Amino acid sequence: MTVSWSAYRRARRRSRQAWGLLVAVAISVIAALFWFFTAGQFAAAGPAASGPTAAPVFDAAWMKPVAEPNPVPPGTALSALDGLAVKGRAPNTGYSREAFGQAWLDVDRNGCDTRNDILRRDLADVVFTEGSTCKVTGGHFQEPYTGQVVEFRRGAETSSAVQIDHVVALGDAWQKGAQGLTPKERQSLANDPLNLIAADGQANQQKSAGDAATWLPKNTAIRCHYVARQISVKAAYGLWVTAAEKDAMKQVLASCPGQQTMTAR
Repeated sequence: MTVSWSAYRRARRRSRQAWGLLVAVAISVIAALFWFFTAGQFAAAGPAASGPTAAPVFDAAWMKPVAEPNPVPPGTALSALDGLAVKGRAPNTGYSREAFGQAWLDVDRNGCDTRNDILRRDLADVVFTEGSTCKVTGGHFQEPYTGQVVEFRRGAETSSAVQIDHVVALGDAWQKGAQGLTPKERQSLANDPLNLIAADGQANQQKSAGDAATWLPKNTAIRCHYVARQISVKAAYGLWVTAAEKDAMKQVLASCPGQQTMTAR
């Protein structure tokens, strides 16, 4: 069978077009992956971010900022990390939860205690006690540390399923500079929305007072946000990091060098 020259040319042209399309698609995929693993992966992790790769920080509609000793430096978390002092842990002598004030005060004076503020901020379809706009009795959310959908129902047997995690654990903070803060500053640290995330109770218990060198969320998608949030808190309250902690933070941020610091403003 013979093939005409014109038919041959048409076949060659279609082949070149197909290859050109494949090359264009490949370039688009590579560009998208580059964006995802630099700034794009956590581009939403700003003050009002939410979703599977971030956790909420602040809702100005009903929350008020907590006074922080220092402004959080704008820019990348990596840059802010390099601005933190690197030291060993101080002795745990004198640590107690009471050193950070009574648990869940209404520090921002918006009429609601901090635990209910954070539940209201982090949960979807929030249900309040009848006649109250503060006391949260139910809701659900995509829990950031496990990535699973979790239901919250207030009750003696159920409330502990959702706990409020201090992103920088108070025990860790105590050994890394919080002993030198004033009582009011420690109270702010314990109630600052920047340092608080509603979390799976079991995951929170596993974390305990761990830092980034000893504990990171199982859900890898939240790790850049989580580490950047720890750095932001430590910068705001003048806390330091250990060498191992800094190395662990850098390792996480290597996958998202464009991750920004964040504030509760």
